[in-house]
Amino acid sequence: MFERLAGLCNDVGLLAEEYDPRQKRMLGNFPQAFSHVALVNSAIALAMAEQPAPKSGGEEMAPREAMIAREWGAA
Repeated sequence: MFERLAGLCNDVGLLAEEYDPRQKRMLGNFPQAFSHVALVNSAIALAMAEQPAPKSGGEEMAPREAMIAREWGAA
C-alpha cells in the first residue's frame, strides 16, 4: 500500500493536499508539506517495523534513534 500511495507523487515527487481516486488527480493546495511529512513518517515507521533495534554499549537504543543510526552507519 505504501508503494501505491508513494506512486501518486508527480514527476518531481510532489504531493497535493488531497487525491481524488475517481478522477485520478491531485486536489487542493500544491505542494502540500503535511502530505510529505506524513509520507516520510510512514516510511520511517515501516522501516522500524521491519528490523529490531540494535543495542549499543549494552543499552537498547530508542527505535527511532536506532533506525536513524542504521541508515547513517553509526550503529
